[in-house]
Amino acid sequence: MCFKASFLIFLSFISSIISIGQTNEQRTVIKAGSLVDTEHGRILKNQLVFIKGEKIESVQPFSASLPNDAIVIDLSDYLVTPGLIDCHTHLVDLQSSSPAGPLEKSEAEYVFEGVRNAKKTLMAGFTSVRDVGTWRVFTDVALRDAINNGTVVGPRMQVAGTYVTTSSGSGAITGIAHDIVLPPTLRFGVANSVDEVKQKVRELLNGGADFIKIMATGAVLTSGTQPGVPEYSEEELQAAVKEAAKYGAQVTAHAHGAAGIKNALRAGVQSIEHGSLIDDEGIAIMKKQGTYLVADIYNGDYIKEAGEKEGWPAEYLRKNEETTEAQRNGFKNAVAAGVKIAYGTDSGVYPHGWNAKQLPYMVKYGMTPMQAIQSATIEAARLLHWEDKVGAIKEGKLADIIAVKGNQLGDLTQFENVEFVMKGGVVHKPK
Repeated sequence: MCFKASFLIFLSFISSIISIGQTNEQRTVIKAGSLVDTEHGRILKNQLVFIKGEKIESVQPFSASLPNDAIVIDLSDYLVTPGLIDCHTHLVDLQSSSPAGPLEKSEAEYVFEGVRNAKKTLMAGFTSVRDVGTWRVFTDVALRDAINNGTVVGPRMQVAGTYVTTSSGSGAITGIAHDIVLPPTLRFGVANSVDEVKQKVRELLNGGADFIKIMATGAVLTSGTQPGVPEYSEEELQAAVKEAAKYGAQVTAHAHGAAGIKNALRAGVQSIEHGSLIDDEGIAIMKKQGTYLVADIYNGDYIKEAGEKEGWPAEYLRKNEETTEAQRNGFKNAVAAGVKIAYGTDSGVYPHGWNAKQLPYMVKYGMTPMQAIQSATIEAARLLHWEDKVGAIKEGKLADIIAVKGNQLGDLTQFENVEFVMKGGVVHKPK
């Protein structure tokens, strides 16, 4: 029997033991041949990761003695990293070639799709996500809660509930006949004034959302909207930020155009999503304020390829062409300027589970391989304010750990084939 086959059988066996033993604080030790220290940007050789229950007890060299009762997982030939984090997902959605796509399935169908997508995301090595909006209000809340209570398998989630959007804006369902009356769940986040923005922020946070996603500009994949056009004023965006702050919640802004980006930055949002047409002034403000950029720089290639093949609307393809290279240039300039970057891919536009495909793009457009991994671990954790529990393999943090074959970062396409996934001390891959 080959090494890999025996390795998979062994891990399948210990996976069931760990799953059962989680409740009685099973002790596990991972032998990591190469371990990525994301906090210090280095690779440590021959490290033992001691795990008790769901948390990491300590990280020690191979010379440390092993507890007699511990299960040992041998990853000596692997590169071991913290579980990855995607700060821009849509687990309950999948892009449709039709503007009416969100009307084609029931709310229940969307939730069950979310269950499948959540598992795909976890198995791809992403143990945490920030889910930045769904068409059907609070379906993401239901998915998050089902994962948390063990009903379904998936990554840890922070969720937005739905989009806060103008009535004809980038978070609304547009491009359909004007006499179609949408159900309330598909219009929940519509707000057209300062007072309405405040109201929607309250309703979303009281309804279970963890943060607010507001659509500051038009979008590439929303019919009739223009990515460069601001859709909320600075005053309206500031109203969202101030209202959310009362609940201790963050606000992130979908923003492609330079003017909309700067409106959102001056309003005090914690991150800019996409940032496609960002200018030097916007980059300078982000650097000064410590605002994160979450840019989906892989997505443009997928939209072009899938859109042309599947017959997506010409409007979508035109806007994608107008923003893709501009976004990548802006990303490169932001990296060079020292702007904080958190990993985010816009999953749901492309097939779920492909989240790692963006990692080599980040290297191509200005990051080192270590910086790219840090953006998807410790930096993403800081954006989520979860740095106390995820983002690094360190004493006291949750045992969210993945592994790929090899002993160095090198070509980050290796992360498209994650071979080991542990979340909270439980092995999910291989099974």
